[in-house]
Amino acid sequence: MTARTATERITDHPDASAITLQGVLEALVDPVRRSIVRQLAQKSGEMACGTFDISVSRSTGTHHFKVLRHAGVIRQYYVGTSRMNELRADDLAQRFPGLLEAVVSASSATES
Repeated sequence: MTARTATERITDHPDASAITLQGVLEALVDPVRRSIVRQLAQKSGEMACGTFDISVSRSTGTHHFKVLRHAGVIRQYYVGTSRMNELRADDLAQRFPGLLEAVVSASSATES
């Protein structure tokens, strides 16, 4: 049995050209998902799923990460057994300039 690479383990990320404004906005309507995005933006790097400050069950958290991934807001990959998350900030800035910054700024102001 051969080892699978990190890119093979999570394969359902949309191409940057397939990210839609509708999908991103629908993903960001939920306060838990906005919190995940805000935490990633403030960290300016990758974070493991278990390190987020979210007040939902593990299975509900998994759902929220999946919604963000399918919308093209985050990229997930494994490092060993840890599922890592990073914002697709460059892809989002290219498709929708200023949107991510506006959402993070508004989220920080209203949810802190």
